[in-house]
Amino acid sequence: MDSAIKCSYIYKDGGLLKIVERPLPPLRKFYRRRIKRMLRDLENTELQECFAEAITGDARRMEKIEDESFDLIVTSPPYLNKIEYTKVYRVEYELFMPNVRFGQIRSYLGIDIKKMEKGDKYGNLPPVARAYFIDMEKAISEMYRVLKPGGQLVLVVAGGVFPTGVVESDYITARIIGEYEFEVDRIVVVNRRVATRDRVIKIGEARESIIIATKKG
Repeated sequence: MDSAIKCSYIYKDGGLLKIVERPLPPLRKFYRRRIKRMLRDLENTELQECFAEAITGDARRMEKIEDESFDLIVTSPPYLNKIEYTKVYRVEYELFMPNVRFGQIRSYLGIDIKKMEKGDKYGNLPPVARAYFIDMEKAISEMYRVLKPGGQLVLVVAGGVFPTGVVESDYITARIIGEYEFEVDRIVVVNRRVATRDRVIKIGEARESIIIATKKG
């Protein structure tokens, strides 16, 4: 599916699909190259037996997980002010799961702006951003609790685009992480895009970043 989409006019732009006419590579050649790359990755990866368990829960309240249980947490919370992830997979839904209804995510960071604490430290941000980072604090607090001392946290975040400007989520999240006795090792910017208002007025640059931190102790 990924190869077919790359060889079509479909363009994944964040959480939306767009039609962009452009020169297209031949599918067979592109697909063969992708398969060879996957096989090469499998050959070069040392696989080991492990135990895996999926648990349904809330990242802000992980009651089912004991203290200091994990050596590593890798996660990518829904990005600030952009939660419609299902739309970008509409082609896959139509082809393979035509009877499945898809809509808004049931719960995500910042979903309830009515329950914001008064006098919170994010008062200069839009209400959605304030609620988002208040919830992010709760999630990071839980991550700290379930990580072993010396364990690593890898968090993928992206800037939130609002009519008033861009909220630099990576810097704010890194500051929150530092407040919870983590050592922020580095912030790796993996993507940048121009943020606009009314489609033509540039208001800044939105970054997609990976924050890498270590739990002290």
